[in-house]
Amino acid sequence: MKILVATEKPFAPVAVEGIKKVIEEGGHELVLVEKGTKADMIAAVKDCAGLIVRSDKVDEEVFAAAPQLKVVVRAGAGYDNIDLAAATAHGVCVMNTPGQNSNAVAELVFGMLVTLLRNRYNGTSGTELLGKTLGIHAFGQVGRNVARIAHGFGMTVSALDPWVKDEDMLAENVQPVHSVEELYSQNQFVSLHIPATDQTRRSVNRALIERLPKNGVLVNTARKEVIDEESLMDVLEARPDIRYVADVKPDNADALVEKFGDRVFFTPKKMGAQTAEANINAGLAAARQVVANLKDGFNRFQVNR
Repeated sequence: MKILVATEKPFAPVAVEGIKKVIEEGGHELVLVEKGTKADMIAAVKDCAGLIVRSDKVDEEVFAAAPQLKVVVRAGAGYDNIDLAAATAHGVCVMNTPGQNSNAVAELVFGMLVTLLRNRYNGTSGTELLGKTLGIHAFGQVGRNVARIAHGFGMTVSALDPWVKDEDMLAENVQPVHSVEELYSQNQFVSLHIPATDQTRRSVNRALIERLPKNGVLVNTARKEVIDEESLMDVLEARPDIRYVADVKPDNADALVEKFGDRVFFTPKKMGAQTAEANINAGLAAARQVVANLKDGFNRFQVNR
């Protein structure tokens, strides 16, 4: 059977080599489309049983063009680029690869924070992280890595996640909190790691952001959709001490930069998973999951039902 790897942002060459090896050792044929368009994906997927993507859109049009498709794996944790309802309607299993990019994303949180707090290295006095408070909004794999690194900086860490037991957080020296209002009120820094769902889209709004203590900083390496961008503009105007940094460039980024200057910072493209290590880890995990699914129906990380 054919397995398509279709990526607008290609995997590293060494990752592609590893993916090919996993697929061929599983008795399948690799079809590779790099830096391609959606039309290229549709043309290539027609006779494929498996599909591996990164942030590429996989919607009804793609599923309709792929009658033999059985499994799609998103190489990464987020999967809002895949139409889960369409996948289910076409009988396709969709999986992600949780944990493979976690350390890369967590390290970027602190790379952006240090850049911001040191005034982008312009020669003026900045601020240290030692002794500061950090709240983690969702304590999954990325959140756990953020906590680990934060402890290395000497920060006090708390987290909100209704799916994680208090004792599990405490075991990692993280103080559990039980309301989103408490998380934002008690921490100078808040790092977002929630997915974009019907419940979370635009949920980080003015009512929350303005709860940040003086000189508060909100860090977003999750999804831009979880931010209410109009509210963000309003609260930054009302609170000159608050700053916002993101690995997910908001739709109103130009207006925010023009109005607030160095108080906001955005990477030009989503960079959280852009390390050689994460690239390889996620790609190989995706390949193994596709092969296992086609062999015996493996679906441990299935995100649609």
